[in-house]
Amino acid sequence: MSEQCFRCIAMELIHKYFPKLDSDIIDKLSQLGDLYKEWNAKINVISRKDMDHFYERHVLHSLGIAAFIQFEKGTNILDVGCGGGFPGIPLAIMNPDSHFHLIDSIGKKIKVVKGVAEALGLDNLSAEQVRVENHPKQYDFIISRAVTAFPGFVKLCQNKFLAENKNAITNGIIYLKGGDFDDELKPFKNRVSVTPLSSYFEEEFFETKKIIHLSA
Repeated sequence: MSEQCFRCIAMELIHKYFPKLDSDIIDKLSQLGDLYKEWNAKINVISRKDMDHFYERHVLHSLGIAAFIQFEKGTNILDVGCGGGFPGIPLAIMNPDSHFHLIDSIGKKIKVVKGVAEALGLDNLSAEQVRVENHPKQYDFIISRAVTAFPGFVKLCQNKFLAENKNAITNGIIYLKGGDFDDELKPFKNRVSVTPLSSYFEEEFFETKKIIHLSA
């Protein structure tokens, strides 16, 4: 399959669920595949197997949060353990009026994030090598793709939320996670909601994937 054909098929997948994107967002999303192939050849942040399903397993998976919530203008979001830039980079593309700060403890991953963001001209995204427990700022939301067991993640994020709510859901954690994690949520039963990604996306990959929202 040619690179151009791959890009067209990939963007058809995005357009299937987000049909009203403006041309700038479409252009930036369409560049992601080539950018990550280029960076992955230098610094391996995505497995070769996953690169074959890059738009489904990384871009669209990240955009599950965009299907779940449309961030209001001026929302501040922290992506913890962002790895090579997910879910933060696709969400920053989709939400140009919100600010995303991506952090990871591994410097080479932040190098990739900064390189991709610079290539795309994402002026609403910043990145930093730091552990969340050592990061002093507060945000409306903290997002992540299952970097650890949920109770441990919640503990790391304590006292990092702004008090004023300006979105349709309350400030807090938005966490992408797969598998069976009911036991992990028991301590938070009165503050937590779970939304299956299969309610947004019909691909088999999303059958066990969910979004956890924990109110701060």
